[in-house]
Amino acid sequence: MLSNEKYEQLLNDVKKEFPDFKIVKKSDSFFMKMVSWFLRIVSFGKLNSFMKSFTTTIGQNIYVAESWDTNSLATKAITIRHERIHMRQARDVGRIKFSLLYLFVYFPIGFAYYRAKFEKEAYAESLRAVHEYYGPKFFTQSLKDNVVKHFTSAEYLWMWPKKEQIEEWYDVVVKEITSSKNHS
Repeated sequence: MLSNEKYEQLLNDVKKEFPDFKIVKKSDSFFMKMVSWFLRIVSFGKLNSFMKSFTTTIGQNIYVAESWDTNSLATKAITIRHERIHMRQARDVGRIKFSLLYLFVYFPIGFAYYRAKFEKEAYAESLRAVHEYYGPKFFTQSLKDNVVKHFTSAEYLWMWPKKEQIEEWYDVVVKEITSSKNHS
């Protein structure tokens, strides 16, 4: 499990790397409410849990659901580590270029190559964090199904059409994590 000290250290490390880093409740953001409305429309009503179930990072702000305060420290840390990857991607590629690639290339819905690429990097970090905080026993079929669903359902606007490719990617990442001497 994750101690308060380690969680606070993670927050401090992120703040050092990204001085303007903030965690913001989605319900406090008019912009996030507008994004939620837009996503409901473009997903034909299928993405109706954006405000309640998803974390969104824009710039150095991590927008979280109302339930954030009730999450375990490990769950919060896994989320922050995932979103930190996106902050690094945006910094390295350039925030505007990152946003355009993430949202539109190649297609906004159905085959979003860069969204899938960026999310694979972030979910790999999430899986490393799961292993670190919970151990390999948490690499269940349920976790795999959940991660795969993010890539292939309305949750990320069907960003990748081939479920079996995401399942293979997941298996490779988990195998690398569980066989690594650095993560034992």
